[in-house]
Amino acid sequence: MKILSPCLDCGACCARFRISYYWDEKVPEGFFHETTPMFRSLKSKKDPEGRPRCNALQGIIGTEVSCGIYENRPSPCRDFKHSYEDGGPSEPRCDEARLKFGMKPLPVPM
Repeated sequence: MKILSPCLDCGACCARFRISYYWDEKVPEGFFHETTPMFRSLKSKKDPEGRPRCNALQGIIGTEVSCGIYENRPSPCRDFKHSYEDGGPSEPRCDEARLKFGMKPLPVPM
């Protein structure tokens, strides 16, 4: 049985953190802006409550989400781990993002 990622019904990190990355990563045009000659940042838009969220985030935070550029997302997105993803301790940034959107931290896996 395949276990689905808790990220598929969360998406809080995509609306909580600004993503900057090295300019030569292959992110599709229109999803980033230049922040310095060497770095880009993912663009954001406002959600219905007026909070910023990644332009590539699709769906409703805390209900069901997906990434519109998943196969071409930059390394900070690829490297971000949800709590207990590797079987280790809770990831504070994941917990922080979830709490910001009124969700409880992920439970310790059994």
